[in-house]
Amino acid sequence: MDRLRDRAEAGRKLARRLEPLHLDHPLVVALPRGGVPVGVEIAQALSAPLDVLVVRKLGAPGNPEFGLGAVGEDGAQVLDPESLAAAGYSESDLSAVIRQEKAEVERRIRVYRAVRPPVDRRDRTVILVDDGAATGGTATMAARLLRAQGARRLVIALGVAPPDTCRLLAREADDLIVLIRPAHFYAVGQFYEEFDPVDEAEVLRLLERASKASGPG
Repeated sequence: MDRLRDRAEAGRKLARRLEPLHLDHPLVVALPRGGVPVGVEIAQALSAPLDVLVVRKLGAPGNPEFGLGAVGEDGAQVLDPESLAAAGYSESDLSAVIRQEKAEVERRIRVYRAVRPPVDRRDRTVILVDDGAATGGTATMAARLLRAQGARRLVIALGVAPPDTCRLLAREADDLIVLIRPAHFYAVGQFYEEFDPVDEAEVLRLLERASKASGPG
């Protein structure tokens, strides 16, 4: 089974795959928390600024790993009707989860923007980065938000995602780069030798470092 050593290695390998695209005026936008250590390597290799986009998965009540949709910045929200039907939930069943995750989005925005003001996405090549995607719901939401914010070209770069998710995300991006596309997929972490949780302090440290290196963007 193909595996990556850690998120930093994923970032370096993705950067090598991105370089031949000759991306114009690139901006790396990472999904916190796990996407930030990946994104910082890409931003450094491409001499591009690093920013974040806060999107939160909507997990099933009692089973948060089972994604039913996502919420994001600017009040954005998307639900997956097929997953809802399969799990036997309605939107009203998720009302408490939606309120909780929207509050967490707002909290994280306040924390992250204290060290990294948002970089304008308009008329830029935006590289959306994460350590991996399971269902693709969070990345789909993020891609649509970036389009709405004016991204001219959108590249999605992931460490790992299963084939069905890759097909879904390919419809959202101008280019899709995924290092590992396993036929048998259980969780993103199974394809990393080191996959420790990324805490908020680490995200802030990396954002501050990247901001000093690249300036305001």
